[in-house]
Formats: sequence, C-alpha cells, structure tokens
Amino acid sequence: MKSYLVKTPRLVQKFFHKYSWRISTRKKEIYLTFDDGPVPDFTPWVLEILKKYDAKATFFCVGQNIKKYPHIYQQILKGNHSVGNHTYNHLKGWKTSTEKYIKNILKAEAYLEDASQNQGIKLFRPPHGKLKPIQAKILRKKGYKIIMWDVLTGDFDQSLSKEQCLENTLRHIKNGSIVVFHDSVKSFKNLDYVLPRILEHFSAKDYQFKSL
Repeated sequence: MKSYLVKTPRLVQKFFHKYSWRISTRKKEIYLTFDDGPVPDFTPWVLEILKKYDAKATFFCVGQNIKKYPHIYQQILKGNHSVGNHTYNHLKGWKTSTEKYIKNILKAEAYLEDASQNQGIKLFRPPHGKLKPIQAKILRKKGYKIIMWDVLTGDFDQSLSKEQCLENTLRHIKNGSIVVFHDSVKSFKNLDYVLPRILEHFSAKDYQFKSL
C-alpha cells in the first residue's frame, strides 16, 4: 500500500506557504520536474522525449551525479531546461543534522553555480520532500527558492502499474501544476510509459510545458 499522496492537499500547501507547491495561473501551463539525475541510462531519453514535444522542464540534480556525468548535465543545460539542487548525495533532511545538511547542499551547489547564475535564481527540492523548518529558513536566507509539488506521479512505486500511474497523474494535473517524475533506474518502468502519454495528452489540449 502506498504511503504518499498523489495530490498535495490544499491545507498542506497553505500551512507550508513559504514553499512553492504550484504556479498560480489560469494559463494552460504545466511544470514538469525530474528528480535524482542526471544518469546516463535515462536522462538522455527524457531529454529526447521533451524535445519531441518542445517541452521545457526542471531537473533537480544530485551533486554526485553531476560530478560523475558532467556531459549529461551539459545536455540538460543545452536543452534550455532549468536545474535545481537536490543535495550532494540525496540526504534526508529529517534524519540529518542541520549543519551537515546545509554543507551537503552547498557541496552540490558548487556543481550548479554557473547554471544558477544564468537562471537568476537558485532552486532547491529536498529529497523525499522532507526538511526541518530551520534548514528551510537557512536555505531561504542563502537565496534558495524551495520547490515542492502538487502532483506526485508515483513513478518510483514498484507496486504501481504503469496504467495506474498514468491514470493518477492525468486525473490530478491542473493549470500551474508542478509535477514530480524521476529520471532514475527505479522509476523507469513507469516513466517510460507515462511521460510520453502525458506530453501527448496535454499537448493535444494546447498546454505548454514550462521550466521553473
């Protein structure tokens, strides 16, 4: 049984109002995001699918993966997608001391610095969506915008069929939704099926896919 919500409740969004959960707009715009990359087996595939639909997205990158695969990271930038910090090695904020957590994020920032300067904004998404209030406060003081989501696809859920993953995602996306996918080994079973169909479905309805 899954232990996550596909749609983030409005009450949660309102209570944690200093985080970005969705973009307030009436326009037909969707904000796809991809966590945990870049990796050689899956990120280039994601980039090709996005290019096919002239879609832009935001990639929340793990620092050590950028270090391992800088050429794939450069592919993201060349595609004019946005990038964000996802810690250096996917640390859980709730289980990590604040000092260690912030140092880990700053270590990852060294690999993202040029891109952040070009974007004019530093984006951060906590792994698993979990960080302590004091950690968030420090990050905001350091100029980070903390990005959460209002639609969690569940592509990582091995018990979820690809058809159910698609149905859940289609049902909950609205104008301005920030949608979470993962360009990772664990998620590809569902991602391979769901992503092209999401892009096709909403493109046919004249939606645009934008980066944050």
